[in-house]
Amino acid sequence: MSTHAKRERLLLADLLETAGPDAPTLCEGWTTRDLAAHVVVRERRPDAAGGILIKQLAPRLEKVMAEYTDKPYEELIQLIRTGPPRFSPFSLKPVDEASNIIEFYVHTEDVRRAQPDWSPRDLDPVFQDALWSRLERTARLMGRGVPTGLVLRRPDGQTAVAHRGTPVVTVTGEPSELVLFCYGRQSAAKVGLDGDENAIAKLHESKQLGI
Repeated sequence: MSTHAKRERLLLADLLETAGPDAPTLCEGWTTRDLAAHVVVRERRPDAAGGILIKQLAPRLEKVMAEYTDKPYEELIQLIRTGPPRFSPFSLKPVDEASNIIEFYVHTEDVRRAQPDWSPRDLDPVFQDALWSRLERTARLMGRGVPTGLVLRRPDGQTAVAHRGTPVVTVTGEPSELVLFCYGRQSAAKVGLDGDENAIAKLHESKQLGI
């Protein structure tokens, strides 16, 4: 049975192929070529991927990213489609699903929502629940640096606290939209914000959401 992560992987590959290597994305400063290189390096070059989170390894990551960005675009797309090599932990279905369901969903929307004619996808409830499950686990990591209290709320009333503090801003939306908001795509996320006006303004402009 296909996993959510695998479905999003293949959709991302198709979108990148259709958009071509020079299309914009929601990742500031990145074209679709840059995004494709990032996805491949993250899965296939663990010696460099640590630079995504560890500042001391950033120079190594930049060097390897440059190498992959110079590869033929079609090769990068094929590497995304075929997935990680056997020696990679990402090749294990449970690891792939746990690690990549949000990764590929967010990057798929990075490509889709950078286009002027985009519209939200109609995602099935099972996928929304899967995104919510992952978001509940990572909410405090994503919101640890924001300047306000932050509560995430689904339309059905389920909530997750992303950051304790005052004043509190409550962000309401489908899990898919809350994921985008928490991963730094505030301007593209279809959510409602309730709370103090100044706190909402600070949160909407915050560069501290995400990893």
